[in-house]
Amino acid sequence: MSAYSAVVTTGIYCRPGCSARPNPANVVGYDLAAAAESAGFRACLRCRPYRSSDPVVAGGPELVCRAVQLVLDGALDRGTEAELGARLGVSARHLRRLFHEHLGPTPDQVARSRRAHFARRLLDDSDLTITQVAFASGFGSVRQLNRACRELFRATPRELRARRRSADRLVADGGLILRLPFRPPLDWDAMLGYFALRAIPGVEAVADGTYRRTIVVDGDPGVIEVSPGGDDHLLLRAHLPHWEGLIHVAQRVRRIFGLDADGDAARAHFGTEPPIGPLVAARPGLRVPGAWDAYETGVRAIIGQQVTVAGASTITGRLVQRQGRPVPGLGPLGLTHTFPPAAALAEADLDGIGLPGARIRAVQGFAAAVAEDRVRLDRSAGLDELVDSITALPGLGPWTAHYVALRLGEPDALPASDLGLRRALADGSAPAALPSAGDLAARAESWRPWRALAAVHLWSNDLAIPRAA
Repeated sequence: MSAYSAVVTTGIYCRPGCSARPNPANVVGYDLAAAAESAGFRACLRCRPYRSSDPVVAGGPELVCRAVQLVLDGALDRGTEAELGARLGVSARHLRRLFHEHLGPTPDQVARSRRAHFARRLLDDSDLTITQVAFASGFGSVRQLNRACRELFRATPRELRARRRSADRLVADGGLILRLPFRPPLDWDAMLGYFALRAIPGVEAVADGTYRRTIVVDGDPGVIEVSPGGDDHLLLRAHLPHWEGLIHVAQRVRRIFGLDADGDAARAHFGTEPPIGPLVAARPGLRVPGAWDAYETGVRAIIGQQVTVAGASTITGRLVQRQGRPVPGLGPLGLTHTFPPAAALAEADLDGIGLPGARIRAVQGFAAAVAEDRVRLDRSAGLDELVDSITALPGLGPWTAHYVALRLGEPDALPASDLGLRRALADGSAPAALPSAGDLAARAESWRPWRALAAVHLWSNDLAIPRAA
Protein backbone atom coordinates (compact mmCIF):
# COMPACT_ATOMS: atom_id res chain seq x y z
CA MET A 1 0.00 0.00 0.00
CA SER A 2 1.32 3.44 -0.96
CA ALA A 3 1.85 6.09 1.67
CA TYR A 4 -0.11 8.71 -0.30
CA SER A 5 -3.08 8.53 -2.67
CA ALA A 6 -3.33 11.09 -5.47
CA VAL A 7 -6.60 11.68 -7.30
CA VAL A 8 -6.04 12.49 -10.96
CA THR A 9 -9.45 14.13 -11.43
CA THR A 10 -8.96 16.66 -8.61
CA GLY A 11 -5.16 17.09 -8.59
CA ILE A 12 -5.07 16.44 -4.82
CA TYR A 13 -3.10 13.88 -2.83
CA CYS A 14 -4.09 12.51 0.60
CA ARG A 15 -2.63 10.45 3.38
CA PRO A 16 -4.23 7.17 4.59
CA GLY A 17 -7.36 7.66 6.65
CA CYS A 18 -8.60 10.73 4.80
CA SER A 19 -12.39 10.93 4.78
CA ALA A 20 -12.40 11.66 1.03
CA ARG A 21 -13.70 8.72 -1.01
CA PRO A 22 -12.55 9.08 -4.63
CA ASN A 23 -13.21 6.54 -7.34
CA PRO A 24 -10.37 3.97 -7.03
CA ALA A 25 -9.93 4.08 -10.80
CA ASN A 26 -8.82 7.69 -10.48
CA VAL A 27 -6.27 7.09 -7.70
CA VAL A 28 -2.49 6.84 -8.13
CA GLY A 29 -0.22 5.81 -5.25
CA TYR A 30 3.01 7.53 -4.20
CA ASP A 31 5.48 6.62 -1.48
CA LEU A 32 6.69 10.18 -0.93
CA ALA A 33 4.82 13.46 -0.71
CA ALA A 34 7.55 14.97 -2.87
CA ALA A 35 6.79 12.41 -5.59
CA ALA A 36 3.12 13.37 -5.65
CA GLU A 37 4.04 17.06 -5.69
CA SER A 38 6.57 16.66 -8.49
CA ALA A 39 3.80 14.99 -10.50
CA GLY A 40 1.64 18.10 -10.09
CA PHE A 41 -0.61 17.19 -7.14
CA ARG A 42 -1.23 19.45 -4.13
CA ALA A 43 -1.83 18.47 -0.51
CA CYS A 44 -5.38 17.80 0.65
CA LEU A 45 -6.79 20.56 2.86
CA ARG A 46 -8.84 18.01 4.79
CA CYS A 47 -6.23 15.46 5.92
CA ARG A 48 -3.23 17.80 5.56
CA PRO A 49 -0.49 15.30 4.66
CA TYR A 50 2.21 17.89 5.38
CA ARG A 51 1.47 17.41 9.09
CA SER A 52 2.39 13.72 9.02
CA SER A 53 5.78 12.03 8.95
CA ASP A 54 7.03 10.98 5.52
CA PRO A 55 7.91 7.27 5.32
CA VAL A 56 11.55 6.28 5.37
CA VAL A 57 12.99 5.14 2.05
CA ALA A 58 14.06 1.66 3.09
CA GLY A 59 13.47 -0.40 -0.04
CA GLY A 60 15.69 1.44 -2.51
CA PRO A 61 19.44 1.17 -3.10
CA GLU A 62 21.65 2.08 -0.16
CA LEU A 63 23.08 5.07 -2.01
CA VAL A 64 19.59 6.52 -2.52
CA CYS A 65 18.71 5.97 1.14
CA ARG A 66 21.90 7.73 2.23
CA ALA A 67 21.28 10.57 -0.19
CA VAL A 68 17.75 11.04 1.16
CA GLN A 69 19.12 11.13 4.71
CA LEU A 70 21.63 13.81 3.72
CA VAL A 71 18.86 15.81 2.06
CA LEU A 72 16.74 15.56 5.20
CA ASP A 73 19.73 16.76 7.21
CA GLY A 74 19.94 19.86 5.02
CA ALA A 75 22.66 19.04 2.48
CA LEU A 76 20.80 20.90 -0.28
CA ASP A 77 19.95 23.86 1.96
CA ARG A 78 23.66 24.58 2.09
CA GLY A 79 24.95 23.05 -1.13
CA THR A 80 24.13 21.74 -4.60
CA GLU A 81 23.21 18.40 -6.11
CA ALA A 82 26.75 18.20 -7.51
CA GLU A 83 28.22 18.61 -4.02
CA LEU A 84 25.80 16.04 -2.63
CA GLY A 85 26.77 13.58 -5.34
CA ALA A 86 30.48 14.19 -4.72
CA ARG A 87 29.98 13.44 -1.02
CA LEU A 88 28.49 10.10 -2.02
CA GLY A 89 31.02 9.41 -4.76
CA VAL A 90 28.73 9.80 -7.79
CA SER A 91 27.90 12.51 -10.29
CA ALA A 92 24.88 14.77 -9.89
CA ARG A 93 23.45 13.33 -13.11
CA HIS A 94 23.72 9.77 -11.86
CA LEU A 95 22.17 10.77 -8.53
CA ARG A 96 19.21 12.40 -10.24
CA ARG A 97 18.78 9.32 -12.41
CA LEU A 98 18.66 7.07 -9.32
CA PHE A 99 16.16 9.37 -7.60
CA HIS A 100 13.94 9.43 -10.67
CA GLU A 101 14.06 5.65 -11.00
CA HIS A 102 13.44 4.76 -7.35
CA LEU A 103 11.60 7.77 -5.88
CA GLY A 104 10.23 9.91 -8.71
CA PRO A 105 11.35 13.41 -7.65
CA THR A 106 14.89 14.77 -7.99
CA PRO A 107 17.01 15.48 -4.89
CA ASP A 108 16.21 19.19 -5.20
CA GLN A 109 12.49 18.43 -5.35
CA VAL A 110 12.73 16.29 -2.21
CA ALA A 111 14.55 19.13 -0.45
CA ARG A 112 12.02 21.72 -1.62
CA SER A 113 9.11 19.57 -0.43
CA ARG A 114 10.76 19.08 2.96
CA ARG A 115 11.33 22.82 3.40
CA ALA A 116 7.81 23.70 2.25
CA HIS A 117 6.16 21.17 4.57
CA PHE A 118 8.16 22.44 7.53
CA ALA A 119 7.23 26.02 6.65
CA ARG A 120 3.58 25.04 6.38
CA ARG A 121 3.69 23.56 9.90
CA LEU A 122 5.35 26.73 11.22
CA LEU A 123 2.63 28.83 9.61
CA ASP A 124 0.07 26.68 11.43
CA ASP A 125 1.78 26.18 14.79
CA SER A 126 3.70 29.39 15.43
CA ASP A 127 3.39 33.15 15.27
CA LEU A 128 6.74 33.62 13.53
CA THR A 129 6.66 36.25 10.82
CA ILE A 130 6.68 35.12 7.19
CA THR A 131 10.30 36.20 6.92
CA GLN A 132 11.25 34.21 10.02
CA VAL A 133 9.37 31.18 8.69
CA ALA A 134 11.28 31.37 5.41
CA PHE A 135 14.73 31.30 7.00
CA ALA A 136 13.74 28.88 9.76
CA SER A 137 12.64 26.43 7.06
CA GLY A 138 15.88 26.56 5.11
CA PHE A 139 14.78 28.86 2.29
CA GLY A 140 17.27 31.45 1.12
CA SER A 141 14.66 34.20 0.84
CA VAL A 142 10.99 35.03 1.33
CA ARG A 143 10.64 34.97 -2.44
CA GLN A 144 11.72 31.32 -2.53
CA LEU A 145 9.19 30.48 0.19
CA ASN A 146 6.41 32.25 -1.73
CA ARG A 147 7.26 30.42 -4.93
CA ALA A 148 7.35 27.00 -3.23
CA CYS A 149 4.04 27.59 -1.44
CA ARG A 150 2.35 28.68 -4.64
CA GLU A 151 3.66 25.66 -6.52
CA LEU A 152 2.99 23.03 -3.85
CA PHE A 153 -0.01 24.41 -1.96
CA ARG A 154 -1.53 26.77 -4.55
CA ALA A 155 -1.55 29.67 -2.08
CA THR A 156 0.78 32.27 -0.59
CA PRO A 157 2.21 31.87 2.92
CA ARG A 158 -0.10 34.63 4.18
CA GLU A 159 -3.14 32.86 2.73
CA LEU A 160 -2.03 29.56 4.25
CA ARG A 161 -1.69 31.12 7.69
CA ALA A 162 -5.17 32.57 7.41
CA ARG A 163 -6.48 29.02 6.90
CA ARG A 164 -4.93 27.52 10.01
CA ARG A 165 -7.24 25.91 12.53
CA SER A 166 -7.57 27.32 16.02
CA ALA A 167 -6.23 24.13 17.61
CA ASP A 168 -3.04 24.28 15.53
CA ARG A 169 -1.47 27.30 17.21
CA LEU A 170 0.95 26.38 19.99
CA VAL A 171 1.63 28.95 22.70
CA ALA A 172 4.68 28.80 24.96
CA ASP A 173 5.71 30.78 28.02
CA GLY A 174 9.22 30.77 26.59
CA GLY A 175 10.87 29.51 23.45
CA LEU A 176 9.07 28.17 20.41
CA ILE A 177 7.03 24.96 20.45
CA LEU A 178 6.84 22.66 17.43
CA ARG A 179 5.11 19.35 16.81
CA LEU A 180 7.35 16.51 15.64
CA PRO A 181 5.07 13.93 13.97
CA PHE A 182 5.88 10.24 13.88
CA ARG A 183 4.21 6.96 13.05
CA PRO A 184 3.06 5.36 16.31
CA PRO A 185 3.77 3.51 18.48
CA LEU A 186 6.69 5.09 20.34
CA ASP A 187 7.82 3.81 23.75
CA TRP A 188 8.62 7.23 25.18
CA ASP A 189 9.32 5.96 28.69
CA ALA A 190 11.90 3.49 27.41
CA MET A 191 13.62 6.13 25.28
CA LEU A 192 13.67 8.61 28.13
CA GLY A 193 15.00 6.00 30.54
CA TYR A 194 17.83 5.17 28.16
CA PHE A 195 18.90 8.80 27.89
CA ALA A 196 18.46 9.46 31.60
CA LEU A 197 21.08 6.80 32.45
CA ARG A 198 23.53 8.23 29.92
CA ALA A 199 22.94 11.98 30.24
CA ILE A 200 26.19 13.97 30.11
CA PRO A 201 26.22 16.21 33.21
CA GLY A 202 25.89 19.86 32.26
CA VAL A 203 24.98 19.09 28.64
CA GLU A 204 21.93 16.84 29.02
CA ALA A 205 19.24 16.42 31.66
CA VAL A 206 16.11 14.31 32.02
CA ALA A 207 13.44 15.34 34.51
CA ASP A 208 9.64 15.41 34.76
CA GLY A 209 9.19 13.39 31.59
CA THR A 210 11.25 15.84 29.51
CA TYR A 211 14.62 15.55 27.77
CA ARG A 212 16.71 18.74 27.74
CA ARG A 213 20.12 19.60 26.35
CA THR A 214 22.34 22.44 25.24
CA ILE A 215 23.13 22.82 21.55
CA VAL A 216 25.18 25.10 19.33
CA VAL A 217 23.55 26.79 16.33
CA ASP A 218 25.93 28.62 14.01
CA GLY A 219 28.36 29.17 16.85
CA ASP A 220 25.77 30.37 19.39
CA PRO A 221 24.40 28.32 22.31
CA GLY A 222 20.77 27.28 22.63
CA VAL A 223 18.57 24.80 24.48
CA ILE A 224 16.05 22.23 23.33
CA GLU A 225 13.38 20.50 25.42
CA VAL A 226 11.46 17.46 24.16
CA SER A 227 8.35 16.02 25.76
CA PRO A 228 5.40 13.84 24.71
CA GLY A 229 2.63 15.66 22.89
CA GLY A 230 0.23 12.93 21.76
CA ASP A 231 0.02 9.45 20.29
CA ASP A 232 1.53 10.62 17.00
CA HIS A 233 3.80 13.53 17.88
CA LEU A 234 6.37 14.89 20.32
CA LEU A 235 6.65 18.52 21.35
CA LEU A 236 9.93 20.35 20.79
CA ARG A 237 10.42 23.57 22.72
CA ALA A 238 13.39 25.43 21.24
CA HIS A 239 15.23 28.29 22.93
CA LEU A 240 17.52 29.54 20.18
CA PRO A 241 19.55 32.69 19.54
CA HIS A 242 17.93 32.98 16.09
CA TRP A 243 15.44 30.99 14.03
CA GLU A 244 17.52 30.54 10.87
CA GLY A 245 17.96 26.82 10.26
CA LEU A 246 15.32 25.73 12.77
CA ILE A 247 14.43 22.96 10.32
CA HIS A 248 17.87 21.41 10.88
CA VAL A 249 17.43 21.52 14.66
CA ALA A 250 14.07 19.77 14.34
CA GLN A 251 15.54 17.08 12.08
CA ARG A 252 18.37 16.35 14.53
CA VAL A 253 15.86 16.02 17.35
CA ARG A 254 13.92 13.54 15.22
CA ARG A 255 17.14 11.57 14.91
CA ILE A 256 17.65 11.45 18.68
CA PHE A 257 14.36 9.64 19.19
CA GLY A 258 14.32 7.59 15.99
CA LEU A 259 11.14 9.24 14.75
CA ASP A 260 11.84 8.33 11.12
CA ALA A 261 12.35 4.62 11.80
CA ASP A 262 10.37 2.20 9.64
CA GLY A 263 8.88 0.06 12.40
CA ASP A 264 6.44 -1.74 10.12
CA ALA A 265 9.22 -3.03 7.86
CA ALA A 266 11.27 -4.19 10.85
CA ARG A 267 8.33 -6.02 12.45
CA ALA A 268 7.51 -7.70 9.17
CA HIS A 269 11.13 -8.79 8.79
CA PHE A 270 11.38 -10.44 12.22
CA GLY A 271 7.88 -11.92 12.18
CA THR A 272 7.45 -14.45 14.98
CA GLU A 273 10.87 -16.07 14.71
CA PRO A 274 12.63 -16.28 18.10
CA PRO A 275 14.41 -14.74 19.80
CA ILE A 276 13.80 -11.30 18.25
CA GLY A 277 10.35 -11.69 16.69
CA PRO A 278 8.47 -12.14 20.00
CA LEU A 279 10.42 -9.28 21.60
CA VAL A 280 9.56 -6.87 18.78
CA ALA A 281 5.92 -7.96 18.84
CA ALA A 282 5.72 -7.44 22.60
CA ARG A 283 7.25 -3.95 22.48
CA PRO A 284 6.52 -2.47 19.03
CA GLY A 285 7.21 1.07 20.25
CA LEU A 286 10.83 0.39 21.22
CA ARG A 287 13.20 2.22 18.87
CA VAL A 288 16.94 2.51 18.42
CA PRO A 289 18.16 5.51 20.44
CA GLY A 290 19.88 8.10 18.30
CA ALA A 291 22.10 11.05 19.09
CA TRP A 292 22.15 14.79 18.66
CA ASP A 293 25.80 14.48 17.66
CA ALA A 294 27.44 11.12 16.95
CA TYR A 295 30.86 12.68 17.65
CA GLU A 296 29.72 13.49 21.19
CA THR A 297 28.36 9.96 21.58
CA GLY A 298 31.63 8.52 20.30
CA VAL A 299 33.66 10.47 22.85
CA ARG A 300 31.43 9.22 25.64
CA ALA A 301 31.67 5.63 24.37
CA ILE A 302 35.48 5.78 24.35
CA ILE A 303 35.53 7.22 27.86
CA GLY A 304 33.21 4.43 28.97
CA GLN A 305 35.42 1.57 27.81
CA GLN A 306 35.87 -0.82 30.77
CA VAL A 307 33.99 1.42 33.23
CA THR A 308 30.35 1.54 34.33
CA VAL A 309 27.76 3.77 32.68
CA ALA A 310 27.68 5.96 35.80
CA GLY A 311 31.47 6.20 35.77
CA ALA A 312 31.47 7.21 32.11
CA SER A 313 28.94 9.94 32.82
CA THR A 314 31.01 11.30 35.70
CA ILE A 315 34.23 11.47 33.69
CA THR A 316 32.49 12.94 30.64
CA GLY A 317 30.98 15.57 32.93
CA ARG A 318 34.46 16.51 34.10
CA LEU A 319 35.61 16.82 30.49
CA VAL A 320 32.68 19.12 29.75
CA GLN A 321 33.35 21.26 32.81
CA ARG A 322 36.97 21.75 31.76
CA GLN A 323 36.69 22.02 27.96
CA GLY A 324 33.04 22.90 27.26
CA ARG A 325 31.64 26.38 26.77
CA PRO A 326 29.80 27.72 29.85
CA VAL A 327 26.21 28.82 29.24
CA PRO A 328 24.96 30.93 32.16
CA GLY A 329 21.40 31.02 33.42
CA LEU A 330 20.48 27.39 32.76
CA GLY A 331 21.07 26.02 36.24
CA PRO A 332 17.35 25.44 36.95
CA LEU A 333 17.24 23.15 33.90
CA GLY A 334 20.28 21.16 35.04
CA LEU A 335 22.40 22.52 32.17
CA THR A 336 25.66 24.46 32.36
CA HIS A 337 27.83 23.91 29.24
CA THR A 338 27.87 23.00 25.59
CA PHE A 339 29.96 20.02 24.49
CA PRO A 340 33.46 20.94 23.24
CA PRO A 341 33.86 20.81 19.43
CA ALA A 342 36.04 18.14 17.86
CA ALA A 343 38.87 20.45 16.79
CA ALA A 344 39.20 21.88 20.30
CA LEU A 345 39.03 18.52 22.05
CA ALA A 346 41.72 17.09 19.79
CA GLU A 347 44.21 19.53 21.33
CA ALA A 348 42.75 19.73 24.85
CA ASP A 349 44.52 18.95 28.13
CA LEU A 350 42.62 16.01 29.61
CA ASP A 351 45.03 15.06 32.37
CA GLY A 352 43.45 14.67 35.79
CA ILE A 353 39.85 13.94 34.79
CA GLY A 354 40.12 10.22 35.53
CA LEU A 355 41.22 8.82 32.18
CA PRO A 356 44.34 6.71 31.64
CA GLY A 357 46.83 7.98 29.10
CA ALA A 358 45.85 5.50 26.39
CA ARG A 359 42.20 6.50 26.71
CA ILE A 360 43.08 10.18 26.48
CA ARG A 361 44.99 9.54 23.28
CA ALA A 362 42.04 7.56 21.91
CA VAL A 363 39.61 10.40 22.67
CA GLN A 364 41.90 12.98 21.09
CA GLY A 365 42.59 10.77 18.08
CA PHE A 366 38.88 10.25 17.48
CA ALA A 367 38.17 13.98 17.85
CA ALA A 368 40.97 14.83 15.41
CA ALA A 369 39.71 12.28 12.87
CA VAL A 370 36.19 13.76 13.05
CA ALA A 371 37.52 17.32 12.73
CA GLU A 372 39.60 16.34 9.71
CA ASP A 373 36.73 14.38 8.09
CA ARG A 374 38.64 11.10 8.24
CA VAL A 375 35.71 9.71 10.22
CA ARG A 376 32.51 10.83 8.48
CA LEU A 377 29.51 11.01 10.78
CA ASP A 378 26.94 12.43 8.35
CA ARG A 379 25.72 9.02 7.03
CA SER A 380 27.48 9.60 3.70
CA ALA A 381 29.78 6.64 4.40
CA GLY A 382 28.44 3.09 4.43
CA LEU A 383 28.48 1.01 7.62
CA ASP A 384 31.59 -0.98 6.69
CA GLU A 385 33.47 2.16 5.64
CA LEU A 386 32.50 3.92 8.87
CA VAL A 387 33.54 0.97 11.03
CA ASP A 388 36.86 0.68 9.19
CA SER A 389 37.58 4.40 9.64
CA ILE A 390 36.97 4.20 13.39
CA THR A 391 38.80 0.93 14.04
CA ALA A 392 41.80 2.30 12.15
CA LEU A 393 42.31 4.71 15.05
CA PRO A 394 44.54 3.59 17.97
CA GLY A 395 42.58 2.26 20.94
CA LEU A 396 39.27 1.86 19.12
CA GLY A 397 37.79 -1.51 18.24
CA PRO A 398 34.69 -2.96 16.59
CA TRP A 399 32.49 -2.52 19.68
CA THR A 400 33.07 1.24 19.80
CA ALA A 401 32.69 1.58 16.03
CA HIS A 402 29.43 -0.34 15.87
CA TYR A 403 28.01 1.40 18.93
CA VAL A 404 28.72 4.81 17.38
CA ALA A 405 27.17 3.60 14.12
CA LEU A 406 24.10 2.30 15.97
CA ARG A 407 23.53 5.65 17.68
CA LEU A 408 24.20 7.45 14.38
CA GLY A 409 21.24 5.65 12.86
CA GLU A 410 22.84 2.79 10.94
CA PRO A 411 20.08 0.15 11.09
CA ASP A 412 22.43 -2.81 10.60
CA ALA A 413 25.07 -1.86 13.20
CA LEU A 414 25.77 -4.58 15.76
CA PRO A 415 28.32 -4.38 18.62
CA ALA A 416 28.62 -8.17 18.65
CA SER A 417 31.19 -8.35 21.45
CA ASP A 418 28.90 -6.60 23.93
CA LEU A 419 28.48 -8.65 27.09
CA GLY A 420 24.85 -7.64 27.54
CA LEU A 421 23.93 -8.90 24.07
CA ARG A 422 25.79 -12.17 24.54
CA ARG A 423 24.19 -12.73 27.93
CA ALA A 424 20.70 -11.97 26.58
CA LEU A 425 21.20 -14.36 23.69
CA ALA A 426 22.43 -17.08 26.08
CA ASP A 427 18.94 -17.08 27.65
CA GLY A 428 20.09 -17.52 31.25
CA SER A 429 22.93 -19.94 30.61
CA ALA A 430 25.98 -20.00 32.84
CA PRO A 431 28.72 -17.42 32.06
CA ALA A 432 30.94 -20.16 30.65
CA ALA A 433 28.24 -20.91 28.09
CA LEU A 434 27.94 -17.36 26.78
CA PRO A 435 28.19 -17.18 23.00
CA SER A 436 31.27 -15.53 21.57
CA ALA A 437 31.14 -12.38 19.49
CA GLY A 438 31.58 -14.54 16.41
CA ASP A 439 28.72 -16.81 17.46
CA LEU A 440 26.45 -13.81 18.00
CA ALA A 441 27.41 -12.28 14.66
CA ALA A 442 26.66 -15.57 12.90
CA ARG A 443 23.29 -15.85 14.64
CA ALA A 444 22.51 -12.26 13.69
CA GLU A 445 22.91 -12.80 9.95
CA SER A 446 19.18 -13.47 9.68
CA TRP A 447 18.46 -10.18 11.47
CA ARG A 448 19.93 -8.07 8.65
CA PRO A 449 19.30 -5.24 7.84
CA TRP A 450 17.75 -4.53 11.27
CA ARG A 451 20.49 -5.76 13.61
CA ALA A 452 20.57 -2.48 15.57
CA LEU A 453 16.90 -2.83 16.53
CA ALA A 454 17.50 -6.46 17.48
CA ALA A 455 20.35 -5.35 19.75
CA VAL A 456 18.16 -2.77 21.48
CA HIS A 457 15.47 -5.39 22.15
CA LEU A 458 18.04 -7.82 23.53
CA TRP A 459 19.51 -5.16 25.79
CA SER A 460 16.07 -4.20 27.01
CA ASN A 461 14.96 -7.79 27.55
CA ASP A 462 18.14 -8.67 29.45
CA LEU A 463 17.87 -5.54 31.61
CA ALA A 464 21.60 -5.27 31.04
CA ILE A 465 23.43 -2.04 30.36
CA PRO A 466 25.94 -2.20 27.50
CA ARG A 467 29.31 -0.80 28.42
CA ALA A 468 29.59 2.92 27.72
CA ALA A 469 26.21 2.82 26.00
